[in-house]
Amino acid sequence: MSSSSNLIKTFLSSESFAVVGASSNRSKYGNKCLRKYMEKGLKVVPVHPKEETVEGLKVQQLQDLENPEKIGVSVITPPAVTLNVIKEAHELGFKNIWLQPGAESPQVIAEASKLGQSIIYGGPCILVSLDRDEHRVGKM
Repeated sequence: MSSSSNLIKTFLSSESFAVVGASSNRSKYGNKCLRKYMEKGLKVVPVHPKEETVEGLKVQQLQDLENPEKIGVSVITPPAVTLNVIKEAHELGFKNIWLQPGAESPQVIAEASKLGQSIIYGGPCILVSLDRDEHRVGKM
């Protein structure tokens, strides 16, 4: 597990994306990340346990998403919540997971390693990576 450019390229080539921790509060990073995907014209779904819609998109849960192996999951939650997200994502078959800064902890990283789950962590956030020219993605 690392935050290597190969994992990032694989993540960004996903057919669609989910933002776990997307919020209606536009000042929160979950909302900013969701809007960045939308701005780039990418297919994205907000995931939140209590919200019904975020930025006009219907909120879904990870277990509701089809073809999890083709979805890149950005996680913007506190580490205690992230731990459960990692476990659920693994059980459901998600392969491309990016822990945004603040979502990771030593316990989260250890659990992902124990599960054999490849994750991106400890590096740049998706907001920066989607703005870089070398990461032109636009698959819809």
